[in-house]
Amino acid sequence: MPNWLALYYNDPIEIVSGKGNRVVDAAGKSYLDFFAGILTNMIGYDVAEVREAVERQLATGVVHTSTVYLLRGQIELAEKIARLSGIPDAKVFFTNSGTEANETALLLATYARKSDQVLAMRQSYHGRSFGAISVTSNRSWKNNSLSPLNVHFLHGADRQLVQFRGLSDADYIAACVDDLRHVLATVVSNDVAALIAEPIQGVGGFTMAPDGLFAAYQEVLAEQGVLFISDEVQTGWGRTGSAFFGIQNHGVTPDMMTFAKGLGNGFAVGGVVARGDLMDAPHAVGLATFGGNPISMAAANATLDYVLSHDLQANAARTGAIILDGLREAAPRFPIVGDVRGKGLMFAIELVDPASGAPSPALAARYMEETRSLGLLAGKGGLYGHAMRMAPPLTLTEDEAREGLAILVTALENIS
Repeated sequence: MPNWLALYYNDPIEIVSGKGNRVVDAAGKSYLDFFAGILTNMIGYDVAEVREAVERQLATGVVHTSTVYLLRGQIELAEKIARLSGIPDAKVFFTNSGTEANETALLLATYARKSDQVLAMRQSYHGRSFGAISVTSNRSWKNNSLSPLNVHFLHGADRQLVQFRGLSDADYIAACVDDLRHVLATVVSNDVAALIAEPIQGVGGFTMAPDGLFAAYQEVLAEQGVLFISDEVQTGWGRTGSAFFGIQNHGVTPDMMTFAKGLGNGFAVGGVVARGDLMDAPHAVGLATFGGNPISMAAANATLDYVLSHDLQANAARTGAIILDGLREAAPRFPIVGDVRGKGLMFAIELVDPASGAPSPALAARYMEETRSLGLLAGKGGLYGHAMRMAPPLTLTEDEAREGLAILVTALENIS
């Protein structure tokens, strides 16, 4: 295995079983899972509806056919996603991952606009492939400066910078829009293909633009016909609680949305939902050998049906509020807490040096070990690796939310 395939914890754990919102490691220790395989086990573990759907498909003997044959599961799922997206005349293409989905969206945008110029956000992450790395703005995740795209990065999730500190949401949005207009007037040449943005930045440590920023950006972009791609790989399917897709918190219907991770509840599925004219435009033949395979489609259809029938968006709003309100109430007691942020079941604690206020990846590493010892799995991110980012399954109960909150606060007490 490659050296860059990093593992969490000083003594890495192997997860061998799971039920509900808990997992068990090879040593027999149980954990409340607040990271869900990087937001992927979206409705928890051993979900009967998903398991039975997959078993029914396995029982047919058909695990794979490829897209050169009709796939009923793809059509059924595409119809649901197109309807939920709000994108007019929407069409869906299925891939294996979020990286592939973002590559597809960038291809569609650059083809439609006949331009290699793309706008992206500072601190962003969109995947590990050649094109996706080029629109990623986090040095820890970029392997080279070579790129198939001509990319310029915008402000919008970087209010920690001195020029933005203390600004109201309205003033910060105005400053960012002014910068966007300056970028369009100075550093680009002719047409720009698209802006690609995460409504909440995943690897960035769940940093986010204030609601309304992307609506203001879209207004400017529309003046020049620039397309808008919302990367919903981590923010989709009701996770923010306040909207089914993260971009809807901004009152925006994008030209395209990319998705992956939680949709298959652990089975590999990603994709793009886009305006029909954009999706149909490329002239060359295309397919996805494994994208949207029968097993993934069975799991994804069952998962999405479960999310909708159990109103898990409302549950994310309810249980997320328990955790976020509790963390914000506790934060003033801990000088090591630089920020608490999030929406729904997508929240982060930023850890800083108590004397200087500087980002502290060392404290984040200690906090990871402490939460693990207390029986909770968390994630890590942020531009400097100092943010604890957490996104439990959308099926989290109120009792589990309070249990997790107590562990998070106890861990802060233990390392302060």
